[in-house]
Amino acid sequence: MINFRYHVVSLTAVFLALAIGLVVGTAALNGPVADSLKETVNSLRKDNQQMRQTVQNMQRELELEEEFAAEMAQVMLPGKLTGKRVLVLSLPTGRDHTEGVVNMLELANADVIGRIDLQDKFINPENNNNLLELAVTAARPTSAPTGGLPGNGHGVETSSALLATVLLDQPTGAEPVTEADRRAVVTAYGNANYLTAADRITNSAEAVVVVSGQPYVDKDSAKKDESVVKIAEQFDRAGGIVVAGNGFTGGNLVSFVRGDAVLAQTISTVDNANTVQGQLVTSLAVVQQLNERKAGQYGVGDNVDGLLPKLPQ
Repeated sequence: MINFRYHVVSLTAVFLALAIGLVVGTAALNGPVADSLKETVNSLRKDNQQMRQTVQNMQRELELEEEFAAEMAQVMLPGKLTGKRVLVLSLPTGRDHTEGVVNMLELANADVIGRIDLQDKFINPENNNNLLELAVTAARPTSAPTGGLPGNGHGVETSSALLATVLLDQPTGAEPVTEADRRAVVTAYGNANYLTAADRITNSAEAVVVVSGQPYVDKDSAKKDESVVKIAEQFDRAGGIVVAGNGFTGGNLVSFVRGDAVLAQTISTVDNANTVQGQLVTSLAVVQQLNERKAGQYGVGDNVDGLLPKLPQ
């Protein structure tokens, strides 16, 4: 019969075995195995220190490159866009580097007629019908684009066509948009929270810089990315356009333009406008668009025309 004494003896045997195992294991680890583990740990520690130093060196190199680009901009840009009227159109995905793009344009002495920040509400496909209705009610006598507004039922495309008409120069021979009509259209979209305008826009632009970023990743990403392309297409119809983007893959605006043989002939792209170098190149691309009527694809991506435009002396 199993009694209490049996349980005590059994437990004592188990703990004794554990104690013997710990003593034997410790003795074994204190030999070659322990030495090997120490060597491995020391090697990993040294590798980690080297990798950390490499990362720090790369970060410092990037900082120096940014500083170099900023200093080169002071030499290359002043006077390049004197007297040229440029609009900055900031998309929600490009907001972080919009200010840098504007600063470089101003350094080139561009007449930045205004900055328009399109809001997420403008891109949201749920507002398609509302945008279509607003395009009709906001239109003014001199704001109708040549050939009329697009009639395919796409709210972003229709509204973008109207905004491009009032914000950019009209084609030769077309009736110019009055300042009152321009202000009325922009105010209508602003009051509906589809955009914000940093300053009062009193003139039209010769070119537009569309500041964009990474592609959308939510459930409506396909429709939103399509809407971003529609915006670029409509502003391309009305004047010279440069896309100042961040990245060149994943279906963002830069990659779409570069993958479209037609759009790439008229729209310039910069795929690293989130850096000082890319912001400098963006201004040079505007110079090329206005002076040579030529588009180019620039940055660090594949199949680009170069890091920056080759401008005539």
